[in-house]
Amino acid sequence: MRNIVVKELDQTYIEDLEIEIVERKGIGHPDSISDGIAQSVSNALCEMYQEELGEGFILHHNTDEVQITAGDSEPDWEGGIIRKPIDILLTGRGVSEFEKDGKIIKFPLERVAIKAAKDFLRETIINLDVELDTVVECKIGHGSGDLVNVFDRSPEAIPKSNDTSFGVGFAPLSEVEQLVLATEELLNSKEFKVEHPAVGQDIKVMGLREGDEITLTIACAMVSKYLKNKEEYIEVRESLKSIVEELAHKYTSRNVQVDVNTGDNDDIEDKSGYYLTVTGTSAEMGDDGSVGRGNRANGLITPCRPMSMEATSGKNPVNHVGKIYNVLANKMANDAVNEVDGIKQMHIMLLTQIGSPINEPTASIQVILEDGIKLEDVEDEINVVINRNLDNIRDVTKLVIEGKARTF
Repeated sequence: MRNIVVKELDQTYIEDLEIEIVERKGIGHPDSISDGIAQSVSNALCEMYQEELGEGFILHHNTDEVQITAGDSEPDWEGGIIRKPIDILLTGRGVSEFEKDGKIIKFPLERVAIKAAKDFLRETIINLDVELDTVVECKIGHGSGDLVNVFDRSPEAIPKSNDTSFGVGFAPLSEVEQLVLATEELLNSKEFKVEHPAVGQDIKVMGLREGDEITLTIACAMVSKYLKNKEEYIEVRESLKSIVEELAHKYTSRNVQVDVNTGDNDDIEDKSGYYLTVTGTSAEMGDDGSVGRGNRANGLITPCRPMSMEATSGKNPVNHVGKIYNVLANKMANDAVNEVDGIKQMHIMLLTQIGSPINEPTASIQVILEDGIKLEDVEDEINVVINRNLDNIRDVTKLVIEGKARTF
């Protein structure tokens, strides 16, 4: 019998809070770049191991220790230069050799990791010259022997946890949470960049709700080569404001104020008064980045909700519960809210010990119910959803590797 506890949540419903704060660091923020690289390297290692050892056979690794040290640049209207490349350090642990059928298989771990990092940068920061404007160094070492032993298994077995850790999730997203997430995803979509090439990838969205008044503060790096002067910059900035104001109508009937690049100084002609970059990310000129300092596994930073400080991106997707449980808890919460009538809000916490089967955590399920709904009306249905997800917990590994599960 699993230890699943379902209780009512003794907390104010999220939409009834007087103050709500929500943040998302966009895909081009240095912290998000670190997360993205870490996850891309992990996915590449998973593919490498499976190609050699067979489907489902993934060796121990954790690549959640990516550090970005900012470069130096000089953006200018219609141009600019990178003076010093961005330094990117890949660290963590992986397995570089493995015995199979009496033979030692050696894996090109460093080459695979570096290629994955560069491929992610090319795909994500489209105005970055990866070869000239970055230096990618790999210092990934061999995994800890005791953790490798915990990890070793047949591909069909239920893995045992290689850490004592927990994960959290919640559903549904509030109006502000939905709006913050949708804003960054729209502004950083490939289609949007085609129409608005001056908008870089380093976009941070901060949402504040005070009662029924919502303020979105957007910091957006502009790509200098697409802008002739101050007037064009201001035109793009104001168009972003209008676009997001229009988007807001899809998610809320509350009043929404949108502010873009509030640090700008329109009183001066000099380019230094504006958020200009050569590549579209502040990592080129002063902002460093690390894995786990930004978005949680659902893509948001939500101080009004339960959060784990675990760095989800880059951890192995097979038995590192610090990763798996954060992904799974959010999936469970969304499944339950969508499938069980009467749930207004759900929080989930999953915890296990190192060495325990990953499908047998302690699960705390907390719910706020619609008026007239009692816990006994929904408890059995909730348990069905939780147990189904735990029975199929190994599906999380596949979803993560295939890029179908968000980690940041």
